[in-house]
Amino acid sequence: MHAHRKTAALIGAALAPVIAISLPAGSASAHGYISDPPSRQAQCAAGTVSCGDITYEPQSVEGPKGLTSCSGGNSRFAELDDDSKGWAVTSVPKNATFSWKLTAQHSTSTWEYYAGGQKIAVFDDGGAKPGAVVNHEVDFGSITGQQKVLAVWNVADTDNAFYACIDVNVGG
Repeated sequence: MHAHRKTAALIGAALAPVIAISLPAGSASAHGYISDPPSRQAQCAAGTVSCGDITYEPQSVEGPKGLTSCSGGNSRFAELDDDSKGWAVTSVPKNATFSWKLTAQHSTSTWEYYAGGQKIAVFDDGGAKPGAVVNHEVDFGSITGQQKVLAVWNVADTDNAFYACIDVNVGG
């Protein structure tokens, strides 16, 4: 019996590194997205709209700072740029709260919101690390009706940002 335990322990010790290497990376490689109102990637993850890879990693829409695309320039998530895909539109008031769900917190320079191609809000975090949920109240000003909002999370210590598009009906 003692020999069987030794053999089992040796096999376990030999296999442990192989198993650990073959496991997928967890949320350490993940980041964040707008969960409410549901962003396009949140809709993909929920199965509201049929999508590709983004279905399984809504938090991974990352690209160089300064882009204006919903996909963050990532061809794997190109369906997020397709305005004809049948995205659900959420009615929001003129002062709407946007909630980011962060699966990894990064030092943050700014959070930016755009509607109709114009910047409508900026929140400066000055390099601070946010919590797991970040809420911003965005004032749409004179903008009304159906809008595609581009939300951008600018990471402080890299050249990258995270992107999310949210389809809303302001004041509707």
